[in-house]
Amino acid sequence: MKIYDWIVVGGGIAGAALSYELVQQGFSVLLLEQDPTGQNATRYSYGGLAFWSGTTDTMRQLCAEGIARHRILSEELAADTQFRELDLLLTIAADDDPAAVAATYADFAIPPQLLSISEACELEPLLNPQAITGALTVKHGHIHAEKTAQAYIQAFLRAGGDLQFAQVLKLWQQGDKVGGVKTVSETYCSANTAICAGGLSRALLKAAGISIELYFTHAELIDIPPVDIQLRSLVMPARLQRFQLEAASTTNDRLWDEQGLELAPPILDAGAIQFLDGSLRLGQLSRTLTDTQATINPEASEATIRASVGQILPALKDLPGTWHHCLVSFSRVSKAERSYPLPLIGNIPGKTGIHIFSGFSNPLVIIPPLAQRFARSVISYE
Repeated sequence: MKIYDWIVVGGGIAGAALSYELVQQGFSVLLLEQDPTGQNATRYSYGGLAFWSGTTDTMRQLCAEGIARHRILSEELAADTQFRELDLLLTIAADDDPAAVAATYADFAIPPQLLSISEACELEPLLNPQAITGALTVKHGHIHAEKTAQAYIQAFLRAGGDLQFAQVLKLWQQGDKVGGVKTVSETYCSANTAICAGGLSRALLKAAGISIELYFTHAELIDIPPVDIQLRSLVMPARLQRFQLEAASTTNDRLWDEQGLELAPPILDAGAIQFLDGSLRLGQLSRTLTDTQATINPEASEATIRASVGQILPALKDLPGTWHHCLVSFSRVSKAERSYPLPLIGNIPGKTGIHIFSGFSNPLVIIPPLAQRFARSVISYE
């Protein structure tokens, strides 16, 4: 039986990037992904790179490193990640105060510019002027997240990495040492195991007796095939409710280990993005349901998303599309940082051989530099 230096569990962009960077450091690596079709948060990502949004020295540095990596990543990985920079439009509700909303972005590395209704509609003609009282705008990075993850994986395989499609059932442990993982049909051994399974990470670790403050939302969206309508910008609300939802749902960690609970009322941050092939993604409705297999009514959710997005972008409301759902992981808000929740990265205390690389709140821009930093740092204790 081959014993790997590292097993990485989860083939989304976090696991793909980490696997690639570990191989670049000379480690033997096995990447395990349960679904060959990649039905995960990366598959349904909007692709935004909020490199302008750092509010602390740490986040500003990571965002700067991240956007620099993305600008060269297609060349490095020998595949098109569809990186570009476009206008982000943060819509301000008709009953809100534009100046007050703008003030909430004052501490960002690059504060967005406040636009009048007419200026916003000139930048994005599909906007409904009756639904807003203005908007904020800033240059925003954008990639096709699924293509980027696949580019990482293909570069990982070319560099000698191994990929297997199998569901990880549990960790293989000997006392406080994790020595690999067990799937339905195999046991894979390794000196180190990194959990990058997104919204499934908490349950996998909990089954091994490891408690960690990692959570997930059920994110819902609508995928629309390529259309002739042109959306020029990435549209999102200026007052995102998702962070409030996450904070409200994590006041009692123990509740996340009970099944069938909804820890906070659902929210909907109405927005849209169009990819280079003309396809669109509308969303996003988020729920904090503690069951990873929770039943959701797709018809009701789709109607809610369409109605909300249709108020801002009427031309998109009735375009034929398909409702989708995925789990999106997040961590508890850091009291020290008081900004984005910080991801969980590194060795899990009390155990050896088991690491976490998950819980990214601003994932796509900071995963590349963090994966590179992680892989370089572990050289010192190998």
